[in-house]
Amino acid sequence: MFLALKELKYAKFRYVMMTTIIILIAWLVFILSGLGNGLATLSAATLKNIDAEYVVYEETAGATFAKSILSENLQEDLEKQKNVDKVAAFGASTIAVGKTKSKDADSKEDVAFLGVEPDAFFMPEVIEGEKLSYDNKKGVVINDTLKEAGYKIGDILLVANSDMKLEVVGYVKGETYNHLPAIFTVLENWRDYQYAAPGSDNDTDKAVQAFFLKAPNLEDPSTIDKAVKDVETVTKKTAINGMPGYKEENGTIMMMLAFCIVISAFIIAVFFYVITMQKTQQFGVMKAIGASNGFIGKAIVAQVAILSVVGIVIGIVFTYLTAKILPEGMPFDLEPTLIITYAIVLLIIALLSSIVSVRQIVKIDPLTALGRVE
Repeated sequence: MFLALKELKYAKFRYVMMTTIIILIAWLVFILSGLGNGLATLSAATLKNIDAEYVVYEETAGATFAKSILSENLQEDLEKQKNVDKVAAFGASTIAVGKTKSKDADSKEDVAFLGVEPDAFFMPEVIEGEKLSYDNKKGVVINDTLKEAGYKIGDILLVANSDMKLEVVGYVKGETYNHLPAIFTVLENWRDYQYAAPGSDNDTDKAVQAFFLKAPNLEDPSTIDKAVKDVETVTKKTAINGMPGYKEENGTIMMMLAFCIVISAFIIAVFFYVITMQKTQQFGVMKAIGASNGFIGKAIVAQVAILSVVGIVIGIVFTYLTAKILPEGMPFDLEPTLIITYAIVLLIIALLSSIVSVRQIVKIDPLTALGRVE
């Protein structure tokens, strides 16, 4: 450690440049991870927020809400199943709403229209206004981001391409579905919109799209499928992955992160390899006067560790500062667990890349390095 600190102090410019590279790499990794997590959150925040372990779909729906039609009457059968604590029906549609009948697209907002029961166990907390109620069938609670679009409690929303009217009664926070702000309504009201066309519900009594199960002790979801006819039970994670475009978005971001990390490993390894080669004669002198390979190797690893930790910490600071100036609508969500995970990954990669330099040191012959072999 002593040798590492001495050299860092002596060759300041060289190691400042190296630290700068690590900062930029860490900064890029954290920004990409924040954007990826933000997109994932925007796509399926409502599903992620639901405190449930399983989702029940129509058997032939392929774990996709839009392809599933079930009868709400199945709820009683599901509640009777062993290890199932709570059951709640769910339906989702995409609609456009506005406060006037204007045909101007800018006067309308695309939203996710989600049908639930007011007393459903997963109904999000209302942060302002009133909760959903059976007494006000047209009442809806909306995601608070719609405040920016000018939608306030008491407003009447007109549904595009429909004569349906909705009344805003409250706000919820952090609820998005398919990248759209969520609007929660009672199932009956959602059903009136989703299955307005004759026959669109396949003559299903009180049609819904799925049921969420609160069943932490249910180990084998296939037991539900055997007990209840024509259904498929999957984990909530599978349901989230079944959201349109969810896996593709995450896959793209993860591939970019993977390439970034692999490239960073090569950059750090090459940089330290070049520095090591420049100091071949110095290492030869040290070996000639008795310094062991282990002593020199530890100094190299210590240098990499110090520079990496400093660079990663500064990269984290830059990331949070960047997050403060990003546009309000940009999906950026950087969780502490992500920061810690990627920081550890970057540190490990940096330390592993130092092995290339350490191996080169081991091969150095003192006499050759000093130019004394004839």
